[in-house]
Amino acid sequence: MTVTIVGSQLGDEGKGGIVDLYGDDADVVARYQGGDNAGHTVVHEGEEYKLSLVPSGAIRGKVGVLGNGCVVNPRTLFDEIDTLQDRGLDPDVRVAERAHVILPYHRILDGIEEDIKSEDDDEIGTTGRGIGPTYEDKAGRRGVRVGDLLDPDVLRERLEYVVPQKRAVVEDVYGLDIEELADPDAFDVDALFEEFREFGRRFEAEEMTVNAGAFLAAARDEGQNVMLEGAQGTIIDIDHGNYPYVTSSNPTAGGAATGTGLSPGVVGSGEVIGIVKAYLTRVGSGPLPTELGGVAGDTPGYDEQGEGENEELATYIREEGGEYGTVTGRPRRVGWLDVPMLRHSTRVSGFTGLALNHLDVLAGLDEVKVGHTYTLDGEELAAMPATTEQWSRCEANFRTFEGWPEVDWAGVAAEGYEALPENAKGYVEYIEDELDTPVYAIGVGPGRGETIVREHPF
Repeated sequence: MTVTIVGSQLGDEGKGGIVDLYGDDADVVARYQGGDNAGHTVVHEGEEYKLSLVPSGAIRGKVGVLGNGCVVNPRTLFDEIDTLQDRGLDPDVRVAERAHVILPYHRILDGIEEDIKSEDDDEIGTTGRGIGPTYEDKAGRRGVRVGDLLDPDVLRERLEYVVPQKRAVVEDVYGLDIEELADPDAFDVDALFEEFREFGRRFEAEEMTVNAGAFLAAARDEGQNVMLEGAQGTIIDIDHGNYPYVTSSNPTAGGAATGTGLSPGVVGSGEVIGIVKAYLTRVGSGPLPTELGGVAGDTPGYDEQGEGENEELATYIREEGGEYGTVTGRPRRVGWLDVPMLRHSTRVSGFTGLALNHLDVLAGLDEVKVGHTYTLDGEELAAMPATTEQWSRCEANFRTFEGWPEVDWAGVAAEGYEALPENAKGYVEYIEDELDTPVYAIGVGPGRGETIVREHPF
């Protein structure tokens, strides 16, 4: 069967930990979208592993697949594989031949555009890893795919077509001198050909490339369990998120079909688990109706001195939860749980179960709030509106829960759900009732052993 892991919020929900939690029963773990902008932190046998591209299951010896919906930076991929090997692991990673390649010019163009947007406070909060420009080339039919790296004639033809266009964008649109850039070779056909053809040789030598859909279908036919791993979260899905403050792919469950080559029927017949953080965070600009306090430089929630309302509480949650980007190290904006957001996410992906993370972070607070509904232009809304402009005008209507104490969370995880403080159980059951979806797992600490497991989806 398949189990699909979907972020239900704005990313950073703890998806990697849930993949790790349920990964023992999976034979294959496949990423279906995103690139090395996706930070996963996995704790295994006391060791912490920070990954941005290699599927989380590789830490536990599972076959990892980067599906055709991913964009792959070979530099990052082989750096991560080499690092894991240096730490005594032997990751088995396969890459879809249909996946698109992030080239050095994508990263440079990503940074240039984000810098320009920041002048008007319109930055997306990208990681600068070239993700958006690579997906743009994919849609524009001028991309380079992993399979192209295996054929020198095709690779050179692709580069000779696209690189002059990129040079023109830098020089004629942005008015920059390529020779003054940090990496002028990023716009040199010969230099790119030599480096990326060598990556192609390594892919071939290590037999890493696959036809992803056929590979995964064959695994299922052999009775293997397949876990499909999304990056980022529903509210930054390019179709169903708060456009334009979105990623460039589909983290929702529908993306698991298009991004792997498995059919929607296969994905839909399995489990779809929505990952929920017990509060809310985001990076970059964009609305956040339940925001407590921002981060200096972000407009929402701030006065001119950069001090947000409830900033002390936001800082407490940020520090307790370690809310800093895995890839960038940037501090995240913090808000209360947004239930209209979760209702939207549940409908879009059809969650069959939930995993609720970071419940322990809220311990010790006198009260915990959730945004229960919105008010928009005098009307009460149960779910997010369709446009970001409408969402930015929404005011959250809060419900307040009595807080719960700090406890021995490792002991609670060992004893099970009934050991949770009563008020914490009330919070969990409220979420289940509002989303009409059971909570399969509750994270009460960073390690896999600090999770209350109520259901094993496989």
